[in-house]
Amino acid sequence: MTSTPRRVLLLAGLGGTLLPLAARAQQVDIARATAFIQATGQELVAAINATNQPVAARRERVAQVLRRAVDVEGVGRFILGRWWRNATPDQHAEYLRLFEQVLIHNLSARFGEYQGVRFSLGRSQARTEEDALINTVVERPGNPAFGLDWRVAEVNGQPKVVDVIAEGTSLRLTTRSEYSSVITRNNGNVGALLAAMRQQIQQLSAREGA
Repeated sequence: MTSTPRRVLLLAGLGGTLLPLAARAQQVDIARATAFIQATGQELVAAINATNQPVAARRERVAQVLRRAVDVEGVGRFILGRWWRNATPDQHAEYLRLFEQVLIHNLSARFGEYQGVRFSLGRSQARTEEDALINTVVERPGNPAFGLDWRVAEVNGQPKVVDVIAEGTSLRLTTRSEYSSVITRNNGNVGALLAAMRQQIQQLSAREGA
């Protein structure tokens, strides 16, 4: 796959990111969405900063948070887009499994870079009747602070992050474009994307010493 800027990869992990607004979305409660982001962010920060635990244990903590915060099937289908129809049922299952692992390892591979990370809540506002934008400010030692907008919707009665916007860039759209490019370059072969995702996970695992 093409090289993706480091911050985009990190934020994809942090946001658990890139979810579509599914047909299941209901009217969002801004106070509930804000509390959800605060709790999710605190759990992720705690996992990143838990230097007394081995990497595998911290990765599992991240995985548990992201599985609660992310509708993996919804985001996966949105990002694969029209290529979903070209894939077999077995490819659907493998793709969703790999996608979840990409989200997890994108963050765990950067534990060292983001040691000491902190975040604070900014303004919350309704984006539409179905979703809200929750702004946070992310800080890490020795680096400029940056804003991160979490797009939250109610999905099946639970708040979920449906997109993460960093410096004006929608991460779900960025990932959709990247994945589509891989498949297009390989003549519509979804298997080529799966192979690229497996390779990406191996590379990220090597970076974290797993």
